[in-house]
Amino acid sequence: MKSSLGVARSRIRSVGMALCGLLLWVPANAQTFGVQAGVSLEPNQFYFGGHVETPPLADLVHFRPNIEIGLGDGVTLMGLNFEFVYRFRTQRPWGVYAGGGPALNVIHTTGDTRSEGGFNFVGGIAHRDGLFVEVKAGALHSPNFKIGVGYVFR
Repeated sequence: MKSSLGVARSRIRSVGMALCGLLLWVPANAQTFGVQAGVSLEPNQFYFGGHVETPPLADLVHFRPNIEIGLGDGVTLMGLNFEFVYRFRTQRPWGVYAGGGPALNVIHTTGDTRSEGGFNFVGGIAHRDGLFVEVKAGALHSPNFKIGVGYVFR
């Protein structure tokens, strides 16, 4: 029987490979890559991560899968978020976006690792040069609230 750490690593590896396969589905030159970091409530954590965003799938709707790793409050949480965002039209340097999507959360505490489903609602403002600020509200087994900043490499 595998240890809980071995099971966690196996799950993380499997989910990571699935996410990589998903990201390879869209040509690399058509994607933007970004990084983000911030804080979450319940659990109270610092988190960091990265995302890929596709070109518009329909009108101004983009697919933005991301991975976030939260540390603190006696928990390590890896969230694989499959979010869609709608980017509102603007001629200004700062634009607004909103969206959401399902999440797979791998939760590790001392002696226990489990996977739980969740859902995130996201909204933010982004500058055309790459800087963004966003908030997330989570449902089910996702963190209740997150606020973060990030940068998109264009």
